Amino acid sequence: MRGVFLLALLAVGVSGIALAQTGRQEMRPEPAPGQATKVSTSLRQRIAACTACHGAYGQGGGSGGYAPRIGGKPVGYLYHQLQNFRDGRRTYPLMTWMVQYLPDAYMKEIAQYFSEQSPPEITPQQPMVTAATLDLGRKLATMGDPARGVPACMACHGNNLMGVQPDVPGLIGLSNDYISAQLGAFKQGIRRTKEPDCMHEVTAKLDGAEIGAVAAWLSSQPVPAGARPQPVGSVKFPLRCGSIDGDG
Repeated sequence: MRGVFLLALLAVGVSGIALAQTGRQEMRPEPAPGQATKVSTSLRQRIAACTACHGAYGQGGGSGGYAPRIGGKPVGYLYHQLQNFRDGRRTYPLMTWMVQYLPDAYMKEIAQYFSEQSPPEITPQQPMVTAATLDLGRKLATMGDPARGVPACMACHGNNLMGVQPDVPGLIGLSNDYISAQLGAFKQGIRRTKEPDCMHEVTAKLDGAEIGAVAAWLSSQPVPAGARPQPVGSVKFPLRCGSIDGDG
């Protein structure tokens, strides 16, 4: 219950956000001892804390680009990331604080809402890097490095890099700094998934310059109009990953 009240209090301070009505039935808990009024815990109110940083439609871009685009990402991926923040596999104090007491049912409903959104198109960043760096990033993202056992990003994240249902996220529409930070966190073991942790396995084989090149190229790519994650079963994954087997 404590997590419900924390999110409700955050929601009170978030105003002017245009959200579509979800049509879901509002749920109201019993008041805590000594509390005179009931606090609404509708989906609209719960996601207000999310939209404050991630945008009304999950388009991202807040917090200096470190609030990633979450709208339209696969529902399983979003749900598992909320679990990862709650359970310590990902570390970001604000996110941990907001979700640490949320039950799985709440997180599933929040994930479902954002997975159904279609964020407006954004102009991609043009990182201040050399053409050679962008070309290196393109090669790693689209072809990988078979000699070192590094699969292409496209091999798992889909031909349009918009992800694969139900658990693999899209990689474009994100900032250079965010992508670079997440790849570095996987490499260092700061960000983890359930075993086998294939993202750590892949990034451990890349050096800092290669990670920077991949981040620069991905962040410079436009999000195709109307693009959505590829359907379940459309990709044969080159690695076993705990994050894409339905477990985390």
